Amino acid sequence: MTGRPEVLFPLFGALNKLDGIGPKTVQILEPTGVTKPRDILMTLPISGVDRGQRATIRDVVPPTVVTVEVTAGDHFPPQSRGRPYRIHVTDAATTFQLVFFHARGDYLSKLLPTGQRRVVSGKIEAFDSMAQMVHPDHVLRPEDADDIPSFEPVYPLHAGITQKLMWKGTRSALRLAPDLDEWIDPQLMIQHGWPSWLQAMRDAHTPEATADLSPHAVARERLAYDEFFAHQMTLALARAVARRGKGRSSVATNTLQSKVLSALPYAPTVAQTRAVAEITDDLAAPIRMNRLLQGDVGSGKTLVALMALLVVVEAGGQGVMMAPTEILARQHLEGLQPLATDAGVALELLTGRDKGREREAKLARLASGEIQILVGTHAVFQKGVEFADLRLAVIDEQHRFGVAQRMELGAKGDAVDVLVMTATPIPRSLSLAQYGDMDVSVLDEKPPGRTPVQTALVSTKRLDEVVEKLRRAVAEGKQAYWVCPLVEESEFLDMTAAEERFKHLRAALGEGMVGIVHGQMPPAEKDAAMARFVAGDTKVLVATTVIEVGVNVPNASIMMIERAETFGLAQLHQLRGRVGRGAAASTCLLLFQDPMSETGKRRLEILRETEDGFRISEEDLAMRGAGDVIGTAQSGVPRFRIADLERQTALMQIAQKDARKLLHDDPKLETERGKAARTALWLMEQDKAIRLISVG
Repeated sequence: MTGRPEVLFPLFGALNKLDGIGPKTVQILEPTGVTKPRDILMTLPISGVDRGQRATIRDVVPPTVVTVEVTAGDHFPPQSRGRPYRIHVTDAATTFQLVFFHARGDYLSKLLPTGQRRVVSGKIEAFDSMAQMVHPDHVLRPEDADDIPSFEPVYPLHAGITQKLMWKGTRSALRLAPDLDEWIDPQLMIQHGWPSWLQAMRDAHTPEATADLSPHAVARERLAYDEFFAHQMTLALARAVARRGKGRSSVATNTLQSKVLSALPYAPTVAQTRAVAEITDDLAAPIRMNRLLQGDVGSGKTLVALMALLVVVEAGGQGVMMAPTEILARQHLEGLQPLATDAGVALELLTGRDKGREREAKLARLASGEIQILVGTHAVFQKGVEFADLRLAVIDEQHRFGVAQRMELGAKGDAVDVLVMTATPIPRSLSLAQYGDMDVSVLDEKPPGRTPVQTALVSTKRLDEVVEKLRRAVAEGKQAYWVCPLVEESEFLDMTAAEERFKHLRAALGEGMVGIVHGQMPPAEKDAAMARFVAGDTKVLVATTVIEVGVNVPNASIMMIERAETFGLAQLHQLRGRVGRGAAASTCLLLFQDPMSETGKRRLEILRETEDGFRISEEDLAMRGAGDVIGTAQSGVPRFRIADLERQTALMQIAQKDARKLLHDDPKLETERGKAARTALWLMEQDKAIRLISVG
């Protein structure tokens, strides 16, 4: 199946073939992503209106929607321009008015002739103690009353699009929808009680009660599963293609790893040992590694990454570690250098700053294999950077790449193994959506020597008290961070800027005790201020969030976060992770300003309750939603039309399992179910996945 299956042609035809949709409507719908019948089918109702018929309006409390049979009475055309046209009508128990603005009398005489019975449906309101219905949504003969759904779906609208139009368009698209062969595992269908795809579509567009609009309603669950399944099929195919790609076996000899381990002042955690074993097995296998190393702040990812890099060096190859910024690349270098020296391994740094002869000399040593491990920024993948035998790329993914970019990276060397590290604990659902093509190792415990951080909430009203305590702590030789939300004072936002706080603390603590770093400083100044703090020359560092991913200062044991309620949960957690790195008891003070919003309060309470980054990330997701948590545009996380990542995580897990199993049993998708799965990929517009099938 090289092209779209014929059975899907009607759903991918012209939108204006649908009832009620002309060329003008096509233009209006285009910006919403609705360009063909398939898209309107995938736009499900967001709520519903009860239009069950009643005998009389007397029993309802306005304003509310009512459907009732009436006898049309006298017509009262407007006496002057701009006034409404009124028609008195009587139901089984009372009289009320139908009101029309800018209506033609001859049209209304035909629609509601005096003395004739009609079924009307619309919103009843009270006006001047009289009940009225302005512009009924439906006016029908009693024999046609069945055309009004007892529970009417309400669709998401866009300027220029009416409910009537969406109703007509979706009914017309449903008539085009084919009955497709089943791509879901039959056992799974029985287990969940799911209908066929076509039936699920019909049920989702014709809800009978509010419960049918829930993500857990059977029809919607089935359709959400289809989206997850198609997405996981794409990831599983990407994974299969990457694994089918000729891998290289790099077998550990343990000569270098053992040197590093014996030089460590502590034993690695169980989680670190487990992750190293998983990676070592992957590297020894003849298939390409594509693994994610996920760990919280301070969980010891750098050691795991080094152990992985040492495996390929032991096997006679080279490794590279890539960081998103120069400051982080230098930090990795500082962390790895002593351990690499213990092992007798040649480690170098390459950034955009390297110029001229120095750069050329580095590149020559790299090309000859003299440099065994290279640390750097994206510069390591520029033209002219040649490795003698690159086997492993470790990517510190501060800025996440999508699947496509990861696949491109793997193509840079001859069957390069890829290990992606992320310091942001990712909720399970997002991890599955974003990294479903990868095997995952999780570091879920902290190395010994990391002291828990005491977290307290303090009102900004007690600022003088806080500064006095800080002065005493500094006198005892302690170091502290003070994080501010803005760099300069703003007339619009009532937040203390870093510059102002710096002046205030300098006056309170004395000259030379306080340093400052923020994103608007020249890099050299920033580095110098950081270096003075690392050396212990300055005791307090006033900073903006640039230190979220900053250097490691074990002596810093106090973290002040001003106007903490304005920061995101993940950001607060990352900032808190800057302290607690040494043996001293550490404190994080969250300074808030009253009155706080409920969400602000909830965020700070969660942070006070736990240091578990994974729990924090789940809470963050629940509070903000997937798009906000990870910035969907840059993240490689897909946008689903029906599925709800936050509320349907379990489905995503099932879909991943099912997709991987299907591809394992039927790698070319040639069985009946395999062919149906191809149709599902076309239906869900997973064109990339379809290309990958042929790659295999």
